[in-house]
Amino acid sequence: MRHTLQFGRYNFPLGDPAQLPLVMGILNITPDSFSDGGQFHSLDLALSRAEQMIADGVDIIDIGGESSRPGAPAVPLQQELDRVMPVLYALRDCGKPISIDTCKPAVMREAIAAGVDMINDINGLRAPGALEAVQGSDCALCIMHMQNMPSRMQEQPEYVDVVRQVIDFLQQRVAVLTASGIDRQRLCIDPGFGFGKTVQHNFALLKALAQIRVALNLPLLAGLSRKSMLGAVTGKPVEQRLAGSLAGILVAVEHGADIVRVHDVSESVDALKVWRAAH
Repeated sequence: MRHTLQFGRYNFPLGDPAQLPLVMGILNITPDSFSDGGQFHSLDLALSRAEQMIADGVDIIDIGGESSRPGAPAVPLQQELDRVMPVLYALRDCGKPISIDTCKPAVMREAIAAGVDMINDINGLRAPGALEAVQGSDCALCIMHMQNMPSRMQEQPEYVDVVRQVIDFLQQRVAVLTASGIDRQRLCIDPGFGFGKTVQHNFALLKALAQIRVALNLPLLAGLSRKSMLGAVTGKPVEQRLAGSLAGILVAVEHGADIVRVHDVSESVDALKVWRAAH
Protein backbone atom coordinates (compact mmCIF):
# COMPACT_ATOMS: atom_id res chain seq x y z
CA MET A 1 0.00 0.00 0.00
CA ARG A 2 1.29 3.44 -0.90
CA HIS A 3 1.75 6.41 1.39
CA THR A 4 3.44 9.75 1.21
CA LEU A 5 5.39 10.69 4.30
CA GLN A 6 5.39 14.46 4.80
CA PHE A 7 8.92 15.08 5.94
CA GLY A 8 9.27 18.82 6.55
CA ARG A 9 10.86 20.29 3.43
CA TYR A 10 10.70 16.88 1.73
CA ASN A 11 8.06 14.33 0.79
CA PHE A 12 8.79 10.63 0.51
CA PRO A 13 6.51 8.46 -1.61
CA LEU A 14 6.37 5.14 0.20
CA GLY A 15 5.48 1.70 -1.11
CA ASP A 16 7.81 1.68 -4.12
CA PRO A 17 10.65 -0.90 -3.85
CA ALA A 18 12.66 1.16 -6.36
CA GLN A 19 12.88 3.97 -3.79
CA LEU A 20 12.65 2.10 -0.53
CA PRO A 21 13.69 1.53 2.10
CA LEU A 22 15.23 4.82 3.17
CA VAL A 23 18.49 4.75 5.11
CA MET A 24 18.58 6.94 8.22
CA GLY A 25 22.14 7.51 9.42
CA ILE A 26 22.77 7.86 13.16
CA LEU A 27 24.77 10.91 14.28
CA ASN A 28 25.12 10.78 18.05
CA ILE A 29 26.57 13.93 19.61
CA THR A 30 27.02 12.19 22.94
CA PRO A 31 29.88 10.86 25.08
CA ASP A 32 27.98 7.75 26.20
CA SER A 33 25.84 6.22 23.44
CA PHE A 34 26.09 2.43 23.45
CA SER A 35 27.93 2.08 20.13
CA ASP A 36 29.54 5.33 18.97
CA GLY A 37 29.50 7.47 22.11
CA GLY A 38 32.24 10.11 22.09
CA GLN A 39 33.28 9.57 18.48
CA PHE A 40 31.51 12.64 17.07
CA HIS A 41 31.26 14.80 20.19
CA SER A 42 32.80 17.95 18.64
CA LEU A 43 31.16 20.01 15.91
CA ASP A 44 33.98 19.39 13.43
CA LEU A 45 33.89 15.62 13.96
CA ALA A 46 30.09 15.57 13.73
CA LEU A 47 30.09 17.50 10.46
CA SER A 48 32.84 15.31 9.03
CA ARG A 49 30.80 12.23 9.89
CA ALA A 50 27.69 13.75 8.29
CA GLU A 51 29.63 14.55 5.12
CA GLN A 52 30.81 10.96 4.95
CA MET A 53 27.26 9.65 5.40
CA ILE A 54 26.06 11.88 2.56
CA ALA A 55 28.86 10.59 0.34
CA ASP A 56 27.86 7.04 1.29
CA GLY A 57 24.28 7.56 0.11
CA VAL A 58 22.34 8.31 3.30
CA ASP A 59 18.72 9.44 2.87
CA ILE A 60 18.12 10.99 6.32
CA ILE A 61 20.51 12.16 9.06
CA ASP A 62 19.29 11.60 12.63
CA ILE A 63 21.00 13.83 15.22
CA GLY A 64 20.90 12.80 18.88
CA GLY A 65 22.24 14.60 21.94
CA GLU A 66 21.07 12.27 24.70
CA SER A 67 21.99 8.61 24.98
CA SER A 68 19.06 6.20 25.20
CA ARG A 69 21.16 3.12 25.93
CA PRO A 70 19.86 0.95 28.81
CA GLY A 71 20.64 2.61 32.12
CA ALA A 72 21.47 5.97 30.59
CA PRO A 73 20.84 9.01 32.82
CA ALA A 74 18.84 11.95 31.57
CA VAL A 75 20.75 14.89 30.07
CA PRO A 76 19.92 18.44 31.24
CA LEU A 77 17.98 20.48 28.69
CA GLN A 78 20.64 23.11 28.05
CA GLN A 79 23.34 20.49 27.61
CA GLU A 80 21.27 18.68 24.98
CA LEU A 81 20.59 21.95 23.17
CA ASP A 82 24.27 22.86 23.26
CA ARG A 83 25.13 19.51 21.69
CA VAL A 84 22.58 19.31 18.89
CA MET A 85 21.66 22.82 17.80
CA PRO A 86 25.05 23.84 16.31
CA VAL A 87 25.07 20.60 14.31
CA LEU A 88 21.49 21.10 13.17
CA TYR A 89 22.17 24.67 12.03
CA ALA A 90 25.29 23.53 10.19
CA LEU A 91 23.52 20.66 8.41
CA ARG A 92 20.06 22.02 7.66
CA ASP A 93 21.04 23.02 4.12
CA CYS A 94 23.12 19.92 3.36
CA GLY A 95 20.55 18.62 0.87
CA LYS A 96 19.35 15.76 3.08
CA PRO A 97 16.41 15.69 5.50
CA ILE A 98 17.47 16.20 9.11
CA SER A 99 15.86 14.37 12.02
CA ILE A 100 16.32 15.17 15.70
CA ASP A 101 16.25 12.31 18.20
CA THR A 102 14.77 13.85 21.35
CA CYS A 103 11.95 13.46 23.84
CA LYS A 104 12.17 17.02 25.26
CA PRO A 105 9.49 19.44 24.02
CA ALA A 106 11.82 22.41 24.39
CA VAL A 107 14.38 20.75 22.11
CA MET A 108 11.58 19.94 19.65
CA ARG A 109 10.54 23.60 19.55
CA GLU A 110 14.09 24.84 18.97
CA ALA A 111 14.72 22.22 16.31
CA ILE A 112 11.47 23.01 14.48
CA ALA A 113 12.32 26.72 14.53
CA ALA A 114 15.71 25.82 13.00
CA GLY A 115 14.04 23.88 10.17
CA VAL A 116 14.30 20.24 11.22
CA ASP A 117 12.40 17.75 9.05
CA MET A 118 11.57 15.02 11.59
CA ILE A 119 11.10 14.65 15.33
CA ASN A 120 12.15 11.13 16.31
CA ASP A 121 10.81 10.64 19.84
CA ILE A 122 11.55 7.43 21.76
CA ASN A 123 8.86 8.48 24.24
CA GLY A 124 6.07 8.61 21.66
CA LEU A 125 5.35 12.33 22.23
CA ARG A 126 4.04 11.59 25.73
CA ALA A 127 5.95 14.29 27.62
CA PRO A 128 3.83 17.25 28.79
CA GLY A 129 3.97 19.87 26.04
CA ALA A 130 5.27 17.52 23.32
CA LEU A 131 2.08 17.55 21.26
CA GLU A 132 1.84 21.32 21.50
CA ALA A 133 5.46 21.63 20.41
CA VAL A 134 4.90 19.77 17.14
CA GLN A 135 1.29 20.61 16.23
CA GLY A 136 1.86 23.70 14.13
CA SER A 137 4.79 22.35 12.12
CA ASP A 138 5.08 20.25 8.98
CA CYS A 139 7.88 17.96 10.20
CA ALA A 140 7.48 14.20 10.25
CA LEU A 141 6.91 12.52 13.61
CA CYS A 142 8.26 9.09 14.48
CA ILE A 143 6.32 7.44 17.31
CA MET A 144 8.21 4.69 19.09
CA HIS A 145 7.16 2.11 21.66
CA MET A 146 9.19 1.96 24.86
CA GLN A 147 8.37 0.17 28.11
CA ASN A 148 9.54 2.34 31.04
CA MET A 149 12.38 4.85 30.59
CA PRO A 150 15.99 4.17 29.47
CA SER A 151 17.28 4.28 33.05
CA ARG A 152 15.30 1.14 33.95
CA MET A 153 13.73 -0.21 30.76
CA GLN A 154 15.84 -3.38 30.65
CA GLU A 155 15.46 -4.36 34.31
CA GLN A 156 12.52 -6.75 33.87
CA PRO A 157 10.64 -6.29 30.59
CA GLU A 158 7.33 -8.16 30.74
CA TYR A 159 4.50 -8.61 28.25
CA VAL A 160 1.53 -10.92 27.91
CA ASP A 161 1.73 -10.58 24.10
CA VAL A 162 4.50 -8.23 23.01
CA VAL A 163 3.29 -7.83 19.42
CA ARG A 164 -0.30 -7.12 20.42
CA GLN A 165 0.75 -4.71 23.17
CA VAL A 166 3.11 -2.78 20.91
CA ILE A 167 0.39 -2.49 18.27
CA ASP A 168 -2.12 -1.32 20.88
CA PHE A 169 0.27 1.32 22.22
CA LEU A 170 1.08 2.66 18.76
CA GLN A 171 -2.60 2.75 17.79
CA GLN A 172 -3.41 4.69 20.96
CA ARG A 173 -0.66 7.22 20.32
CA VAL A 174 -1.67 7.67 16.69
CA ALA A 175 -5.26 8.24 17.81
CA VAL A 176 -4.14 10.90 20.29
CA LEU A 177 -2.01 12.69 17.70
CA THR A 178 -4.63 12.66 14.96
CA ALA A 179 -7.31 13.81 17.43
CA SER A 180 -5.09 16.81 18.18
CA GLY A 181 -5.15 17.76 14.50
CA ILE A 182 -1.88 16.21 13.33
CA ASP A 183 -2.12 14.83 9.77
CA ARG A 184 -1.49 11.08 9.44
CA GLN A 185 0.82 11.84 6.51
CA ARG A 186 3.30 13.23 9.04
CA LEU A 187 3.43 10.00 11.05
CA CYS A 188 5.59 6.92 11.05
CA ILE A 189 5.94 4.20 13.68
CA ASP A 190 8.81 2.34 15.36
CA PRO A 191 8.32 -0.83 17.46
CA GLY A 192 11.32 0.13 19.58
CA PHE A 193 13.79 -2.74 19.34
CA GLY A 194 15.75 -2.93 22.59
CA PHE A 195 13.60 -0.42 24.44
CA GLY A 196 12.15 -2.44 27.29
CA LYS A 197 12.31 -5.80 25.52
CA THR A 198 14.13 -9.07 25.99
CA VAL A 199 15.94 -10.77 23.11
CA GLN A 200 12.85 -12.97 22.60
CA HIS A 201 10.56 -9.93 22.55
CA ASN A 202 12.78 -8.22 19.96
CA PHE A 203 12.79 -11.17 17.59
CA ALA A 204 9.05 -11.66 17.99
CA LEU A 205 8.62 -8.05 16.88
CA LEU A 206 11.06 -8.44 14.00
CA LYS A 207 9.10 -11.42 12.68
CA ALA A 208 5.84 -9.47 13.10
CA LEU A 209 6.84 -6.23 11.36
CA ALA A 210 4.45 -6.84 8.47
CA GLN A 211 1.61 -7.42 10.92
CA ILE A 212 2.46 -4.22 12.80
CA ARG A 213 2.69 -2.17 9.62
CA VAL A 214 -0.66 -3.45 8.33
CA ALA A 215 -2.36 -2.87 11.69
CA LEU A 216 -1.22 0.77 11.80
CA ASN A 217 -1.34 1.45 8.06
CA LEU A 218 1.62 3.79 8.48
CA PRO A 219 5.27 3.81 7.36
CA LEU A 220 7.49 1.81 9.68
CA LEU A 221 11.00 2.61 10.91
CA ALA A 222 13.24 -0.21 12.17
CA GLY A 223 16.25 0.56 14.33
CA LEU A 224 18.22 -2.54 15.26
CA SER A 225 21.73 -1.56 14.17
CA ARG A 226 24.44 -3.09 16.43
CA LYS A 227 21.91 -3.80 19.20
CA SER A 228 22.25 -6.41 21.93
CA MET A 229 19.63 -8.65 20.28
CA LEU A 230 22.21 -9.20 17.52
CA GLY A 231 24.98 -9.78 20.01
CA ALA A 232 22.86 -12.38 21.79
CA VAL A 233 22.57 -14.38 18.57
CA THR A 234 26.10 -13.91 17.19
CA GLY A 235 28.07 -13.71 20.42
CA LYS A 236 29.84 -10.63 19.02
CA PRO A 237 30.61 -7.40 20.91
CA VAL A 238 29.05 -4.18 19.69
CA GLU A 239 31.99 -3.20 17.47
CA GLN A 240 31.77 -6.53 15.60
CA ARG A 241 28.06 -6.56 14.76
CA LEU A 242 28.16 -5.24 11.20
CA ALA A 243 27.21 -8.55 9.57
CA GLY A 244 24.44 -9.10 12.11
CA SER A 245 23.16 -5.55 11.55
CA LEU A 246 23.03 -6.02 7.78
CA ALA A 247 21.17 -9.30 8.17
CA GLY A 248 18.76 -7.62 10.56
CA ILE A 249 17.93 -4.72 8.25
CA LEU A 250 17.37 -7.07 5.32
CA VAL A 251 14.93 -9.11 7.39
CA ALA A 252 13.24 -5.87 8.49
CA VAL A 253 12.78 -4.54 4.95
CA GLU A 254 11.60 -7.93 3.72
CA HIS A 255 8.89 -7.66 6.38
CA GLY A 256 7.89 -4.15 5.34
CA ALA A 257 10.18 -1.61 7.01
CA ASP A 258 10.21 1.67 5.07
CA ILE A 259 13.10 3.30 6.94
CA VAL A 260 16.12 1.62 8.55
CA ARG A 261 18.12 3.51 11.16
CA VAL A 262 21.78 2.50 10.96
CA HIS A 263 25.31 3.28 12.11
CA ASP A 264 27.01 1.73 9.06
CA VAL A 265 25.63 3.75 6.17
CA SER A 266 27.87 2.66 3.29
CA GLU A 267 27.47 -1.04 3.99
CA SER A 268 23.72 -0.72 4.56
CA VAL A 269 23.23 1.22 1.32
CA ASP A 270 25.12 -1.49 -0.59
CA ALA A 271 23.14 -4.29 1.02
CA LEU A 272 19.87 -2.57 0.11
CA LYS A 273 20.98 -2.02 -3.48
CA VAL A 274 21.34 -5.78 -3.78
CA TRP A 275 17.94 -6.27 -2.11
CA ARG A 276 16.29 -3.84 -4.56
CA ALA A 277 17.92 -5.56 -7.53
CA ALA A 278 16.27 -8.82 -6.46
CA HIS A 279 12.77 -7.30 -6.23
